[in-house]
Amino acid sequence: MKALVLSSGGVDSTTCLALAVNNFGKENVTALSITYGQKHSKEIRSARAVADYYGVEYILLDLSEMFRFSDCSLLSSSEKEIPHESYSSQIEKTNGSPVSTYVPFRNGLFISSAAAIAISKGCDVIYYGAHGDDSAGNAYPDCSPEFNKAISDAVYIGSGNMLKVEAPFVYVPKKDVVKKGLELNAPYHLTWSCYEGGEKQCGVCGTCIDRRNAFESNGVTDPVEYEK
Repeated sequence: MKALVLSSGGVDSTTCLALAVNNFGKENVTALSITYGQKHSKEIRSARAVADYYGVEYILLDLSEMFRFSDCSLLSSSEKEIPHESYSSQIEKTNGSPVSTYVPFRNGLFISSAAAIAISKGCDVIYYGAHGDDSAGNAYPDCSPEFNKAISDAVYIGSGNMLKVEAPFVYVPKKDVVKKGLELNAPYHLTWSCYEGGEKQCGVCGTCIDRRNAFESNGVTDPVEYEK
């Protein structure tokens, strides 16, 4: 079995990479990172560091042109400020719409691109790091179980039944993702989750808050540093 892992350099995808290496061996795993016009490159540097840590093949793909029409607050082309509040607070204001850090159909494009590469490299499965908290309140609809099933079916059919897509944590909260990663000794000290691009992770954007809570729920200190 060979696996391709979508690797963003954050906690969730790093846990997926740890799981893939554990399941298939590093020689059978490829890490794929994708640039999409984000405001900083910290996460890409972390993804490469994690791939080097495991000794797996690393591929970097640029899809930034696909998102140049979007005004998502994560993108360098946007003048919107990244919200400094929890996802639950953001969801209360969206009335069922995705949050401002939702990049339009990003996972759909990422997985489709990954599928083309995975098929070409003879992979059997794609792992990506969507978890149960991501789709709560429709914050990130392309992280939902329904989306995962639909795109998994599409890739499997479109690949001639050769390639599967799995989101190992799509039904569980982030705290359980961290729990599994701790069991696998995932190199969380190398990861970057923050939407801001400062010297340290900001500690106040939605993903920083989510990350901190996940480590605290496991009774473990997050190994990265925060500004606040």
